[in-house]
Amino acid sequence: MLRNIAVLALADVGVFELGVLCELFGSDRTADGLPGYDFAVATVDGRPVRTGAGISIDVQHDISRLDEADLVAVVPYGLDHDVPAEAIMALRRAAERGAWVMSVCTGAFALGAAGLLDGRRCTTHWRHAADLARRHPLAEVDPDVLFVEDGKILSSAGTAASIDAGLHLIRREQGSAVAAMIARRMVVPPQRDGGQAQYVEAPLPVIECETLQPVLAHVIETIGQPHSVESMAALAHMAPRTFARRFRSEIGATPHDWLTNQRVLFARRLLEDSDLGVDTIAVRAGFGSAATLRHHFGQRLSTTPQAYRGLFRSQPV
Repeated sequence: MLRNIAVLALADVGVFELGVLCELFGSDRTADGLPGYDFAVATVDGRPVRTGAGISIDVQHDISRLDEADLVAVVPYGLDHDVPAEAIMALRRAAERGAWVMSVCTGAFALGAAGLLDGRRCTTHWRHAADLARRHPLAEVDPDVLFVEDGKILSSAGTAASIDAGLHLIRREQGSAVAAMIARRMVVPPQRDGGQAQYVEAPLPVIECETLQPVLAHVIETIGQPHSVESMAALAHMAPRTFARRFRSEIGATPHDWLTNQRVLFARRLLEDSDLGVDTIAVRAGFGSAATLRHHFGQRLSTTPQAYRGLFRSQPV
């Protein structure tokens, strides 16, 4: 069970990403029935660390704190600094004893320096992907995804992708209900997970659209109904062509792609959290038939609903 988390802060640590991990794992939500974590931020020598924003952060732990963690995470740091030998050895020890090892943004370079990316798929911020591949040619760097899980090595892209990766890990270890509750507390969308291991998807962007938000909210609430571009356009009081153009401009996808993605996401939740059969789930998600559900699962996740349920069924916390 994921209970003990240590975050390694190296020189010029990224403030935002460090804050994300503190919010995900360092906030006490046990009063809400959520699991608690033994959370700590550590530096190599236990002394304060300077951030990329020019301020310093005081910590209570040195590198030895990583040796007792279920999850060791490395947040972004200044790439003009070498990774200390003590950090490299601590990361290797964590991987060898089976702990989760996670990188956020340029934290992947520390994992690379420890040899943990050799022969693995991984990612980092797209601006640094080519450099990561050049420095670590044995790593398979994918610059087009939010995060990648390969074994127990989890790497994420920049900034907000740290939220997605963290929620994915919580969901993986403690179930979708826990991840959804934490996401709700953080006021972030729980559906921006990366899909399953080895089948990572790049989800559509979060919707913050004053014009279309009421329509999209209604569609999600009634996802099992036979929605179409025409019916959504009518809800928005627009002609279908005008609606489709505005939808693509504001949402970054076609109405059909967005609707299909929402149906798949809803089906995934039912597969994880219920004992409903695939035929019933297909109807409730608006696909109509199990064959159509299997088709879209194969297209988007490269797996079947049955296989997905076997891998991602929620476990009791």
